[in-house]
Amino acid sequence: MTAQPHKPQPATVTVWDWVVRLGHWLLAATIAGAWFTREGGGRLHEIIGYGSLAVVAVRLLWGFTGSGHARFADFIRGPRATLRYASLVLGAREPRYLGHNPLGAWMIVTLLALVTATGLSGWLYTTDRYWGVEWVERLHSTLSDVLLVGIALHVLGVLYASHRHRERLIAAMIHGRKRPL
Repeated sequence: MTAQPHKPQPATVTVWDWVVRLGHWLLAATIAGAWFTREGGGRLHEIIGYGSLAVVAVRLLWGFTGSGHARFADFIRGPRATLRYASLVLGAREPRYLGHNPLGAWMIVTLLALVTATGLSGWLYTTDRYWGVEWVERLHSTLSDVLLVGIALHVLGVLYASHRHRERLIAAMIHGRKRPL
């Protein structure tokens, strides 16, 4: 029996394709733009809000038709697996994932849902029926505040995972590559 030659492992592998990365940063930009135009932004604020909804729509479609780690089926886990992972995080024993970990996956779902709800409540406020209706304005404002909290938790999770697993996740969301498992 002859020994198989050793194949060197690549230094990095592509994890997130350009659609995921571009969508991530476009969504971040539209959310920031909406926040900066929230007072007196008028039509520009609306256009930015519609832009964020368009980015979410593309991401949802890509989550079912995109490449490997872009697909929701690749990274969304059930409640039991997610709670187990969370307990491992609390004990600083969680495994490293090449794509999104279970908590990160549910954060993505949560943020996409919050952006959608915020955008739709903003659109609702522009309709004849709900223009000037106080509860719709409050809903939109509250959802945008909750979205900001979700973004803060997302950033904290990225910083934690980057430190814990000694990887540069922010850079990976720019170039799409990570070291292999």
